[in-house]
Amino acid sequence: MLFKSREVRPGPKPRHVLNEHGMVEIVPGSWDLLAPGDPALSRRIKLDGPSLTVVELKGRKRFSRGIWAPADQIAALRQELCRERQDPSHQKRLDSGRRRRAAAQELYAEDFRSAVLGFLGFHPTYHTQAERLAGLVVLHAAPVGSGTVARTQRIPIEERAAAATIAWLRHQTTAYDDMAIPRERGRRREVRRMLARRSSQLLAEYRSGRPIDLSRCPLNAALGLGAPSEL
Repeated sequence: MLFKSREVRPGPKPRHVLNEHGMVEIVPGSWDLLAPGDPALSRRIKLDGPSLTVVELKGRKRFSRGIWAPADQIAALRQELCRERQDPSHQKRLDSGRRRRAAAQELYAEDFRSAVLGFLGFHPTYHTQAERLAGLVVLHAAPVGSGTVARTQRIPIEERAAAATIAWLRHQTTAYDDMAIPRERGRRREVRRMLARRSSQLLAEYRSGRPIDLSRCPLNAALGLGAPSEL
């Protein structure tokens, strides 16, 4: 039954799981459940031998419920990792890795901000609004672990910037978050498309350079900007 590392679902009772075929499997008595929280140890457990990674699905979200693996394997790898972490060179490697990731994140945030500004294409009259909006979109969407479209590598950065901006506008300039959307197939997607059209129309006003009543503009309000008297 257990010759490799596999992903399973929570079972109907303790020490039971549902395998990839939806069938109930009993976890061997010599196995322990490694709780989530130590990614390094979890990776080694899955690479070292047979294991069962328990993942619970709730809608589109995935929640780790731990990894079943031989108890002696978990203990040995935990001790091995503990010894490595006590080595001073380990901390140096961690610090170096953090610096590299921080630098890469800073560079990505700059590139993403430029892509957002390119998508906005606001008239120079509304330069302040463009800069403020780009900064807020980056702050929300670009951080590692944000789970937004900005972090995907499947589409070009220009498309990521456009999608992230429209998503920000949907939540900040429309009543989307308070809408009672019927639980019907495709209805939420339909509402999002409708609101995206409204957001596109709003952006078009800022791109045109025409006078805008900023005191009544939902975007300007969401940006927390006042209405200059000369506009």
